[in-house]
Parts: sequence; structure tokens; C-alpha cells
Amino acid sequence: MLPFAVKAEEEQVDLEDKVPIFGFSEEDTALKLSVRRIGLDWTKTQVRNSAEYQDSPVAALNATSQDYIKGVFDTILEFTENRFKWDNILFMEYGRTTLKPYNEPATTDQNADKILYSSDVSYACWEFSGLKFGPTVRAGYETQFLDSEENSRQNIIRSSAGISLFDHDVVKSLYLTGIHEYDFTYAHQQNSKFGAEFGWRLEYLIREGVKFSADGYYREYFSYSRYIPTDLMRDFSAVVRFDTNLWGSFTMGPYIQYRLAKARGAKHYGSNFIVGLSFNYITDFLF
Repeated sequence: MLPFAVKAEEEQVDLEDKVPIFGFSEEDTALKLSVRRIGLDWTKTQVRNSAEYQDSPVAALNATSQDYIKGVFDTILEFTENRFKWDNILFMEYGRTTLKPYNEPATTDQNADKILYSSDVSYACWEFSGLKFGPTVRAGYETQFLDSEENSRQNIIRSSAGISLFDHDVVKSLYLTGIHEYDFTYAHQQNSKFGAEFGWRLEYLIREGVKFSADGYYREYFSYSRYIPTDLMRDFSAVVRFDTNLWGSFTMGPYIQYRLAKARGAKHYGSNFIVGLSFNYITDFLF
């Protein structure tokens, strides 16, 4: 049985005594490490307008349409004490394909290359039927495993502040924040950017052993400290997944991933559409 497929009777509580319809219910201190997934994804990707994004450090926008295998590591350490919630997220993915045409030199693409560490603190000012609302602040660092032959490794320090809904059975996170990015991808061309971000993470247990999940974000940038053609003006990313229990904590299921972005120096949007099959290990550890 999946770690997320807990029987309903094991979760039932006396809501009239413990959780008020309005207001906030006090909670004990809790620390949980969630392995959201460690897995291999088999994917088929379609990239459009990649010629305009060959100088971009975003690997998803300058890749080649092809099939490839991608490794993913996604964990979150959650600390909750009364109204405070502190999340530390580590997400890594890497996909690399080598093409060897007959009688031609081999070519290699990094279809996916991302390392993201994020630390988020949220405060629940209000609660309604298990859905909490309050301010949130975030800090994170985004980079890549390798430099490509043509482009520098992406390096961004990102901070944000705003409001969020969180900790619901379905709505794990729903937020709207202002963001600041310090981009030092290119040597001697450090760039500060300001914008806004809307993001979400949803999970729904369809039935025992089958879970639907979706997460993503949309970013809109308003100002920059300097002009760099590859800087993004808009950035949208979304992932939809179905995880079905195979055995123990191992799952398999299809997923769809979509990335759409517009660079300052490009006339058209670049996109990356992926349909794949994923094999994962998912579990929780309570301390």
C-alpha cells in the first residue's frame, strides 16, 4: 500500500472537539521528511522555436525534440510548530541524450538539467476546514549540474514574499508573491530582476493506491538592472502526474510536463512539451 494511501478510518478525528470551522487549531510540533519521488522518467519531448533560444541558459528551451531518459530526485523536510511551517525542498533532475547518426559526428543534448534548493517559512493567520492562510517568505538557489558546450551554467539566487494557502488535504500550496532574482549566470554581467510569481501544488487521492498531483508556477518580470537578451520576461511551468502503486513504496504512472517562456531578445515564445512514463520511489519519515 502506498504511503499516501492511508485508510480513511485511520485519519478520522472529532472535528467538533479538535478543529473549529473558523479560527486556528493548535498543533503539536512535527518534523517530517517526505521523499516525494526518486525515479526514472521515460519521456518524449517536442521543442518549438528552439533556434531562437540557442544562447539561453535554460536547457528546456534549446533542446532537440527526441526521446530520452531523465533521473529525478525530489524531497522536502517539513517542520511544523503551532502556526509556523518551515519547508526545505531539494529538487534535482538531469536528462542527457547522445545521438549518433550514421557516418556523422555524435551530438549530445542536455534535455533537463536543474538543481533547486528552496527554504520557505509560512505563518497561519487563519484556518478554515483544514485550509490555512497567511504570509510566506521564500529563499532559494537554482543552478545546473554542468556547463553545456555553448552556454554557461545557470546560477540564480531567488527570494520572494507574499501570501499563501497551504496544508490542505488537496491544496498543499497555493501562493502569490513578489520576487527578486540575482542572476550571476554570466561572468561580469550580474543582473537583478524584480517580478511576481503565482504557484501551486495539488494532490488528490483518487482511490487507494492511485494519486493525482499537479504543481507549477507562472513568473512575470517587470524590471532588470541591465539588458541581457536571454533573460526571461515570462516563464510558465506545469507538471501533471498520476502515481499508481506497484509494490510497497514503488509506483509507476504517466505524466505531462510543459514549459513556456519568452526571452527579452526573442520574437517568439519557446516551449517544451513532454509526455512520459515515470517509475518512482515515494515514502515519508516521521521524527
